[in-house]
Amino acid sequence: MSTLEVNTITPQSGTTLTLGGSGDTVSVASGVTNNLGITMADQWRLTVSFTGGATPIASNLARINTNAQGTLGTGMTESSGIFTFPSTGIYYVTFTVLFNNVAADTSIEGHIMGTIDNSSYTYLATVRESLDGTSGENHQGTTSTLVDVTDTSNVKVRFDITSNVANNRIYGDLGANNTHMTFIRLGDT
Repeated sequence: MSTLEVNTITPQSGTTLTLGGSGDTVSVASGVTNNLGITMADQWRLTVSFTGGATPIASNLARINTNAQGTLGTGMTESSGIFTFPSTGIYYVTFTVLFNNVAADTSIEGHIMGTIDNSSYTYLATVRESLDGTSGENHQGTTSTLVDVTDTSNVKVRFDITSNVANNRIYGDLGANNTHMTFIRLGDT
C-alpha cells in the first residue's frame, strides 16, 4: 500500500470526486476533521408559553443559545413559523411539545406539517396526548419524520398545535428546551 500526500484534490470542472468503490471501506484517521458525515444539526425552541392552538407556531421561536448547547453547519431559517432548509438532502426532524392540561378530559396534538410547493401543507407526523385524569398535569411528547428536501425554495416545514380546550398551556422557555424542534441533515437526497 502506498501513501499519497497532497494539499488539495480538486475534481475536474463538472465532475464528481469519488473515493473508493462499491464494497470498499473509506476511513478517516483518528483526530482528523471528517466532513463526510452529518453536516448540519440545528435546534429551535419556543421561548414564551401560550394557551390554545397555533397554525403554525408563528412567534417566539429562537435557535438554542444556552451554555453547552450548540449547532453544526448552516442552520435553518425561520419566518412567521415557516422553516426553510439550508440545502437539499434528507433531514431528520423532531417536534417535542411540553404542555399543561387545564381540564380532566382534554387532548393536545403537535404536528409536523410539510409542503413541497411552498403553499399546501400536509401532516407529516403527529404527537397526541389525551388525558382523562386529573387537570393541571404536565405532559411531554415527541414525534419525528424524515423530510426529503429536493428544493429549498419549495420544501419547507412548520409546527402546529391543536387543542380541544382553549386554556391548555404549551410551555416555552427562553433558556431551556421545553417545546422544541430538532433538524439534522443525514445525507444527500
